Amino acid sequence: MSTNKPDNDKLYDIIIIGAGVVGPCIARCMARQGRKVLIAEREWSCPNRIVGELMQPSGLKALKQLGMIKAINNIEANEVDGYYIEFNGKEVSIDYPSKNVESALDTTPVPKAIQKGDEDKVGTDSTIDAKKWEECPHVKGASFRHGQFLTNLRNLCLSEPNVTKLDGSVTGVIKNDKDCVCGITVANQGSFKGRLVINCDGIYSKFRKELDEDFVPKVGSYFIGLELKDAKLPKPHFGHVLLGEHAPVLIYQMDPHSSRMLCAYRSKTLPKRSEVLNYLRTRVLPQLPKCVKPSFEEALNQKGQDIYRAMPNQYLPARLNDVPGFVCIGDSLNMRHPLTGGGMTVGLNDAVMFCKMLSDLSNEQLGHEEIVLERLIDFHTERKHLDAVINALSLALYTLFAADNKYLQILQRGVFAYFLRGGVYVGQPIGLLSGLIPSIWVLFSNFFAVAFYACRLNFAARGIVGFPLALYENIVVLFTAAHVFLPILFGEIFT
Repeated sequence: MSTNKPDNDKLYDIIIIGAGVVGPCIARCMARQGRKVLIAEREWSCPNRIVGELMQPSGLKALKQLGMIKAINNIEANEVDGYYIEFNGKEVSIDYPSKNVESALDTTPVPKAIQKGDEDKVGTDSTIDAKKWEECPHVKGASFRHGQFLTNLRNLCLSEPNVTKLDGSVTGVIKNDKDCVCGITVANQGSFKGRLVINCDGIYSKFRKELDEDFVPKVGSYFIGLELKDAKLPKPHFGHVLLGEHAPVLIYQMDPHSSRMLCAYRSKTLPKRSEVLNYLRTRVLPQLPKCVKPSFEEALNQKGQDIYRAMPNQYLPARLNDVPGFVCIGDSLNMRHPLTGGGMTVGLNDAVMFCKMLSDLSNEQLGHEEIVLERLIDFHTERKHLDAVINALSLALYTLFAADNKYLQILQRGVFAYFLRGGVYVGQPIGLLSGLIPSIWVLFSNFFAVAFYACRLNFAARGIVGFPLALYENIVVLFTAAHVFLPILFGEIFT
């Protein structure tokens, strides 16, 4: 563990604000590239969050490239092999793609990130068998307790001699006479200077407004999180998505005895406790699989105020990092709906790309505004391949399955029926969801293939007599699909 003490008189090469998922990864890679790194965090104790607990395969790929995949070890993490989807009593299981899908991706490590040979390989522990993991023909995801995973990331980061830990609350950034960010101020500890300040302070970022005063996220809904004890899930080692009359419900295992349930709640403001509990009892409980109901009821019947926790689902399309000396990465830059579990995937892949793009710069060049801006323009453009797909998919799916609109319900039935076809009809969608097919065109073509298939099924359901009505409905369905999807996609591409 690093024993360096913060030095107010030292010029650091990199200062990182925030030690969430992304900050420690960047700190460790930058340190291994020979940079003096100061990482500031106001709360180093193990956090307790209800999101950031399921890692998609593309996120694990990024952890390998960062040499930090062993952060999922020794926390009783659960291997995830795909998704189990239930819709109005019908079910379908979708495996993650074959490892062959990674052949089209850049899987090379970040320069100098891997120094001990096996840092890009998962280890064996009480819940993970490394040999079976490596020999599995399909890619894998993982689910775990967020705080324990984050603690591992921080320990890996702080084990680097070039990393200095700063325990304190960052209160502001310092600018020089050229209006370039050149350091930070910390409560009761003074100021610290750095060539480049990287902001990774998460969803409630205090400093993203340095990019623009109007750069603020929008809250679209809430997730209500419960912890289920010894829940019997329909498909172990799969993420569960339960769809129906209620808004979407997610369930995944965090450790051998605990599972997280996230219930989407259609509200843009924090709902009242009485309303939430009534919704869970009257709308969610009756729709759950029978095997899950006992543990859910047990969770609801707990005494005290800790039955559930609420978390806002926020959306923030990324903007160009063009403030000299200052960079936002992770949730401070870009957020999406957590329905598809893509937040850590985007953040970690951004960390990989960012560290690669700056890897050939000298420490002195990190303080050169023009040189760094040129790399940040490339970063903003290149990251869209993945982030536009993950973000647009998450928002479109939530809008679709949380709606009670008649025409969106036709699309809902079409999506599920499309998945029931199996084979190639689920191969690309699960590739998009897992972050392993970062193709805007594949997302676009699959979305409208599903929409047209929904229209086809609606024609069949209405029959010859109902053809005129079906024709009208299908026109509205396609218009609705375009109205939901295209503004989100174009916003991601052209922002």
